[in-house]
Amino acid sequence: MSKIFYFMAGLPRAGSTLLSSILNQNSRFYSGPSSPVLSTMYTVENHLLNDELFNGYPKPEQAKQIISSIPFQFYSDRKEEIIIDKNRAWTGRVPYIEGYLEQKAKIIIPVRDIDEILTSMIMMIRRNPYKEGNPRINFIDEQLVKLNIPLTDDNRCEYIAGPQGILGQSLNAIMEGLNQGFGDRFHFIEYKDLVENPEDTLRKLYDFIDEDFYEHKFDNLQNQNRENDMNTYGLADMHEVRSQLKNTAPKPEDVLSSYVLEKCNGMDFWRNLVVK
Repeated sequence: MSKIFYFMAGLPRAGSTLLSSILNQNSRFYSGPSSPVLSTMYTVENHLLNDELFNGYPKPEQAKQIISSIPFQFYSDRKEEIIIDKNRAWTGRVPYIEGYLEQKAKIIIPVRDIDEILTSMIMMIRRNPYKEGNPRINFIDEQLVKLNIPLTDDNRCEYIAGPQGILGQSLNAIMEGLNQGFGDRFHFIEYKDLVENPEDTLRKLYDFIDEDFYEHKFDNLQNQNRENDMNTYGLADMHEVRSQLKNTAPKPEDVLSSYVLEKCNGMDFWRNLVVK
């Protein structure tokens, strides 16, 4: 069966796993965990471009066919017609989609208040303290230890939102795509909209990808494609989905310092650049 590819990027802790769990109710859809499809395409392309044997006798059309086949091969085990591949870097790699798959890119981008994202990250770290027997320390503290930075919540937030952090890299990838003029390929989904107005939010998403609407249910939710979060991230509930659609996170001002809250101001640039 031929497959149709759409893509999901966006910010961490902004509802991408929740959204995937809802979309997977539609038997035509498969939206799984973050995948290595993009990094594999990039690695193969980079290898060929720098390989002396390939450059000695280049076969660009065959190279394109090899790289273009990677998404199809990676999802060859799925029977669903529509694949939503998830990788936060897709927003900065629109030419990969349009050059290799020869289709206009359509990228779903879950977003959320920056202070709420940091609050969610800090609370998750607190819920998963490192102790003997765990496979690893959480991936945020692991980097701070390597950099010899004290393990404080303020330092964690600065690293997460910084250029090497999971939030900072995601924000930069979105900005990169916007600066390249690909904003019309992006569909932003605010976390609050997904939680408070799920049906309207889903209808807009279906309109964006130009697919027939499916009547989703918003209770008894579950993530059927769980990653091994503890081994991968050192955070056992990184991709846990609550059965009920509601926001249970504490208020940012009850978790974050005034210093961090102040630095969050103005970071939600997509709300100024994108007309919904």
